[in-house]
Amino acid sequence: MGRADRRPPGRGRDQDAGVSPVLTGKVVVVSGVGPGLGQAIALQCAKAGADVVLAARTESRLAEVAEQVTALGRRALAVRTDITDDESARRLAETATETFGRVDTLVHNAFAIPPLADLGGTELADIRRAHETNVLAALRLTQLCTPALTESGGSVVMINSAVLRHSRRSFGAYKMSKAGLLALAQSLASELGPQGVRVNSVAPGYIWADSLKWYFGYLAEQRGISADEVYRETAETLDLRKLPEPAEIADAVVFLASPMARAITGQCLDVNGGEFHH
Repeated sequence: MGRADRRPPGRGRDQDAGVSPVLTGKVVVVSGVGPGLGQAIALQCAKAGADVVLAARTESRLAEVAEQVTALGRRALAVRTDITDDESARRLAETATETFGRVDTLVHNAFAIPPLADLGGTELADIRRAHETNVLAALRLTQLCTPALTESGGSVVMINSAVLRHSRRSFGAYKMSKAGLLALAQSLASELGPQGVRVNSVAPGYIWADSLKWYFGYLAEQRGISADEVYRETAETLDLRKLPEPAEIADAVVFLASPMARAITGQCLDVNGGEFHH
């Protein structure tokens, strides 16, 4: 019982078995660089050949990921950023362009958890705060990076969620936030397409990272079973019988940022192991 720290049962193959150098010479800006998916996006982009601009509010996390990026032979620029603040976001965009001379992809991964409660009893101010980070900050940073993205013929990738595909109780504010982000991405795709800029979304479901491992350990202790059993029960609801890992979701970001997706815009790519079909 307890936390499930090892690789999921029955899944011994390498889930990060090399990334093609499809982003060689590119510069990728990633917001919301923290443990889990943000870190994985930065590292998979670096493995694909990109230099990476790292944005988050926690300097220690930025320094750690920057060190990992440079260990892969790529350049890393860590910029402490509050993307909900106009001046801070502006400084990020300007520093990225001034340092590298270009921006090819902007990845919106920053996220504030909305209240997980029924909408009827939720304070509007709490919903508004999450909306500020999850939707309006994404628009702000895209606006600031649009000149550089237009010059490079670049792209934007917004990290969404499988919450788009269900209406489970207590997820109302979460779904409102992510539905707004999807509408933003689709509208920007239409607006920026004539300038040669593509805008797409990636919607993960379960992500087999630290927070979910902790939660499965908690459920295991509550039920008196092993964390592996909780994992297996959950995985049974997915077609692939396996919960996606951060690097696997990040690879979808790399694909959408790469020339392989040069004719793809306005789309939302679900990466959920077959939990939902869309």
